[in-house]
Amino acid sequence: MSASPSQAECQSFQSGQLRRTLGYRDLMAYGLAYIAPVAPLSTFGFVWEASGGLIALAYLLGAICMYFTAKSYAVMTEVIPTAGSVYGFARISLGTLPGFVAGWLILLDYLLIPALIFLLMSVGMQQLVPGVDRATWLVILVAVSLGINWFGVMVTSRVSQIAVVVQFLMIFALLGLALFAIAKGKGAGTLTLAPFYASASFDPGKIFTATSICVLSFLGFDAISTLSEEVKDNDRKVVGRAIIGVLVVCGALFVLTTWVLGNLMPGMTIKDPAAAIFELLAAQIGPWSAVALAWLMAIVVGFSNALPMQVGVARVLFAMGRDRQLPRPLARLHPRHGTPYVAMLLSTLFSLVVALFMRDQIDTLASFVNFGALTAFLLLHVSVLVHLGIRGRSKQYFVHWCVPILGIATVLAVLSGMSHAALEVGLGWLAIGLVYGAFLRSKQRAELTV
Repeated sequence: MSASPSQAECQSFQSGQLRRTLGYRDLMAYGLAYIAPVAPLSTFGFVWEASGGLIALAYLLGAICMYFTAKSYAVMTEVIPTAGSVYGFARISLGTLPGFVAGWLILLDYLLIPALIFLLMSVGMQQLVPGVDRATWLVILVAVSLGINWFGVMVTSRVSQIAVVVQFLMIFALLGLALFAIAKGKGAGTLTLAPFYASASFDPGKIFTATSICVLSFLGFDAISTLSEEVKDNDRKVVGRAIIGVLVVCGALFVLTTWVLGNLMPGMTIKDPAAAIFELLAAQIGPWSAVALAWLMAIVVGFSNALPMQVGVARVLFAMGRDRQLPRPLARLHPRHGTPYVAMLLSTLFSLVVALFMRDQIDTLASFVNFGALTAFLLLHVSVLVHLGIRGRSKQYFVHWCVPILGIATVLAVLSGMSHAALEVGLGWLAIGLVYGAFLRSKQRAELTV
């Protein structure tokens, strides 16, 4: 549990200020836990099929694509440190209505991702303990995650650090087993460059489709920006360094993992893409390895993902409530732990309801979670271009001009490959946001200073 707050901290909570307790290591742990070092394992089969076997190439291109967004986040967190993330960036750079729309869009992503993670965890636990139904597991998992986050971001950070270490150990153990199996003649029988390039299977269209799936594995580094108001000594550069650092670490790890596992795939016929990694391990290493991974992913990975997701959405709701863009009670801070507890309770309840309602429609829920993030990223890049490039007449042409322009092009390309259902739901959410934004303007609440 966190230590009792000082009198000065209590006064800051009452004035709507978050406690500054985080350093670079805490931010890195938060970002790594959000993304999850084992993320490629859950989508391994889908990316393998979509890329025609060039899975490592797809992840390499995905990392390059996300660099532009990460760089724009790093730039804006240094200029505008706010718990509202892209909402605060767009509000100051583009105006109150675009800012509200950016916050509204990122909320679609932040609210639905925890629901999806809790649902995936419940499915895994139901498979391992079939005597307990999915709905019961959902309630248990949500309650435990909320209990950990209740005691403040430092408690969450410590749990995240432990979970990230365990995940790295899982990945390195898995790679060791895979390399041993390859050395014994399984798969390709040696490490080749086939997962990066093979003339017979190279198809630019398939690679683009696979890359659009890979990009989703990187989503989460952006949530580090929601902790900008909780950094020690108000260090404006540390958040940006952590964002880039998380992307570099995950990008290198994802490419390495998919390269090794891709060389273990030759000779395999996957029956279910969703369970491809378990089928691969059971066939090439042994059934015990698939069972062990299932347990670890259901418990360790699930919780390490869910904890920072709850933190991120609560901070965005807190910032929008503080600015009266959403109901004011969302900006209330816990008098002892300094957490936006009202925002956390409501967002967690929303995630639980969505997960329960869509517990048999996982694929549909998964198709919705990315529209909000990608459209918010679009407004992020526009914010950098307008605030620093055009309005600020910046001479830093690469960072303030080239990066956001390339980022806009990348996001539009990925959006063009999204399913019609996801686009329809996303546009519907956007329409509701525009109507609500117009209501705020009519009540003269859109012009409040940030």
